[in-house]
Amino acid sequence: MNIPQNRAVERSQLLKGVLDLAVLAVVAEQDAYGYDVVRKLRTYGLNDVAEASVYGTLRRLFSTGYLSSYVVPSEEGPHRKYYGMTAIGREWLVEQQSQWIDFRNVIDAIIKNDEGVS
Repeated sequence: MNIPQNRAVERSQLLKGVLDLAVLAVVAEQDAYGYDVVRKLRTYGLNDVAEASVYGTLRRLFSTGYLSSYVVPSEEGPHRKYYGMTAIGREWLVEQQSQWIDFRNVIDAIIKNDEGVS
């Protein structure tokens, strides 16, 4: 799909706001290395997610303690750094999922022009 430049920028801004949540949700399914997370996000439809953004998000989530990491040797190339969820990361993910649902409901009501929904 050929999205006009301004729409691509708008989508990029939306993605920045939820990339932490999306990455954590993917890693919560199963430990994963950086490019594996990118592939999974694209499988869900985030085709325009930049690899650099995902790698930066993984590093930031690791530095906050939401993710742990470990290295696995690879016979086919460089070692791979895998990320897994920590207990505090799982707690944060549950909290963020709840906030996302509440926020989504508010935005849906606004878009549908349905006043009084909370």
